[in-house]
Amino acid sequence: MAEAEYLKLARRMQEDLSQGRTGSTSTPVQLILADGTVHAYEGRLDAVERNIEATTGTLALQIKFPNPDRLVRPGQYGRVRAVIDTRKDALLVPQRSVQELQNLYNVAVVGADNKVSFRTVKVGPREGSLWVIEEGLQPGDRVVVEGLQRLREGATVNPKPAPAERAAGEKKSAEAAPAGAAKAEVK
Repeated sequence: MAEAEYLKLARRMQEDLSQGRTGSTSTPVQLILADGTVHAYEGRLDAVERNIEATTGTLALQIKFPNPDRLVRPGQYGRVRAVIDTRKDALLVPQRSVQELQNLYNVAVVGADNKVSFRTVKVGPREGSLWVIEEGLQPGDRVVVEGLQRLREGATVNPKPAPAERAAGEKKSAEAAPAGAAKAEVK
């Protein structure tokens, strides 16, 4: 586990303890087996190594999983997945739609009149190829994901829905596109 991920997990565990939730009820961990299936039983964090591996910046964790069927054997490899942070009603935009210049982040938004305006946004963590937007956008805003290089403030565009991008670990859905993603063709 990367050091930054560990810090998020440790803070969440401290919050759980302060609210009276013990380790047996908090932060469930899933085991993804070598064939891509998920182990039927959730695990719990049991121990954390003291040292961070200097060359990789990672930390070893020991997680205990019930194994009544004896499916998991010593020496097998797998991956683990845990929810470290949950953000209700988070706004996610494709990372490619966010422009950064001198630590300021901007997105192009298409208004009701199909004119482009650039907005400064506050970005949060990344989830795969998506970025959480903490400030600067509202639900329903149409964000340009293609054609950004040719756009100028006030340009009139012909927006078209863009295919949906999924967050890391999200299952494929039947939705064709998120409500706010658009490709822009300059008129």
